Amino acid sequence: MVTADFTGGWDDVQPLDLATAPLPEYGTGSLADLLPTLVAHQEVDGFAPAIPELAPADRNCVFLIDGLGWEQLRAHPAEAPFLTSLLGSSRGGTGRPITAGFPATTATSLASVGTGLPPGAHGLPGYTARNPDTGELMNQLRWKPWTDPHAWQPYPTIFQRAHEAGIHTAQVSSPTFEHTPLTKIALSGGTFRGRLSGEDRMDLAAEQLAAGDRSLVYTYYAEVDGKGHRFGLDSDAWRGQLMYVDRLVQRLAEQLPPRSALYVTADHGMVDIPFDEDSRIDFDEDWELRAGVALLGGEGRARHVYAVPGAEADVLAVWREVLGERFWVAGRDEAIAAGWFGPRVDERVHGRIGDVVAAAHDDALIIASRTEPHESAMVGNHGSMTPAEQLVPLLEVRS
Repeated sequence: MVTADFTGGWDDVQPLDLATAPLPEYGTGSLADLLPTLVAHQEVDGFAPAIPELAPADRNCVFLIDGLGWEQLRAHPAEAPFLTSLLGSSRGGTGRPITAGFPATTATSLASVGTGLPPGAHGLPGYTARNPDTGELMNQLRWKPWTDPHAWQPYPTIFQRAHEAGIHTAQVSSPTFEHTPLTKIALSGGTFRGRLSGEDRMDLAAEQLAAGDRSLVYTYYAEVDGKGHRFGLDSDAWRGQLMYVDRLVQRLAEQLPPRSALYVTADHGMVDIPFDEDSRIDFDEDWELRAGVALLGGEGRARHVYAVPGAEADVLAVWREVLGERFWVAGRDEAIAAGWFGPRVDERVHGRIGDVVAAAHDDALIIASRTEPHESAMVGNHGSMTPAEQLVPLLEVRS
């Protein structure tokens, strides 16, 4: 990282080179490549194996643990002995992680998993993004304000295509998620089975896996992420959730029917951010960052900045000057050309991406204390392209 001589003032600041941002492995080793690889091996037309290290299986189960990044798992062997024992199995026995995609956040990642497409194609490019048709910020996790889901994300899911090809397909998750718009556009297809307890989900996922000669089953657990946001990675609450989910994975692994492969992965990792003014840069209190900005989207470590018309160049210059040593700060076209959102960005998605995109390099956040009080108070955060956020496991158990 190039550092500035602050005795010389802002004129001496050298912004981070955008080429140093570690891009997700779109096309060969990202979350968007997982299901296309599995169903290609199950002979679903139109797919090719994208992650070359994975071997075929007749029955595939994906268990996605929200927020369990590769670096966090490796740092806690005592809390997760079973998962730790599987680290060498990751990515087809290479012992390597895969990447989430940018931004490393739940709505974006789940859409990538379910559609097999990178963010620039499926069109969920962050926690919140501007709807070009209305000018409003759209929360893509909570789906507020209401937007037609299939207009927002028109591509079929992998589960739908697998079901149509005769594969027994099921999602096993909390009943809360059955009818949400995000489920409809990212994870629908086949049957949805709602179960409240983690143990019941593991048992039912194993049953669903055995229900077909060729099966594709997805199951999910959220509270590792939830406790990380609220209490941080150094908390007893977070460690307790890791211990619990470790037992869930073992429970499912011990019930796999013959000819099955279980893949344990995550949607992103996480970093704890200190509660000080240097680490938490408050957009609502910073006149320089606010100047010329119409809307602030994204989240603290992956911001979409929408400028007042005509102010785009000025906003980019100021954000680069103020934050450029600690954040990769790109104009929309620069971020697209650099491949942050994948190899292509659909026309309908272009205006959802900020005029300026700021991705954290250091342990820092751009909070908005008045307009985003809940998000601004979170201990654990994610979204950017650092290894702690981007790298996720792809642990494997076969029967």
